[in-house]
Amino acid sequence: MTEPAAPSPQTHGELVIRTIAMPADANANGDMFGGWVISQMDLGGAVLARGTAHSRVTTVAVDGMSFLRPVNVGDIVTCYAQLLSIGRTSMKIAVEVWVQRYADTTLLRVTEGTFTYVAIDKSSQPQPVKR
Repeated sequence: MTEPAAPSPQTHGELVIRTIAMPADANANGDMFGGWVISQMDLGGAVLARGTAHSRVTTVAVDGMSFLRPVNVGDIVTCYAQLLSIGRTSMKIAVEVWVQRYADTTLLRVTEGTFTYVAIDKSSQPQPVKR
């Protein structure tokens, strides 16, 4: 009798960024710096926010970061973003980061967080989110 297959991981949101973790952004142990991971999340969340607002956006808050496992040099890093809510000028976006380890097809969730972006005009002043 064979074991049932493990359920595949469930990503949430749309694919917004995919990159390879490179040595220049790693610590001496070969783990990616948390700041590098957060910057990828911010870029990915901004892709969704900009597309939603149809304008420039700026990050105003990051809430609820949880690092579940490290990101290693050579991992394929993928960010998924999901719009949670829209205010008059702001958007809350959940961002998940998943990795595929070298020579493995398994996806592992490594972190998640909620980012708040504000739509801004050419003078960097808040403006209503275009709907």
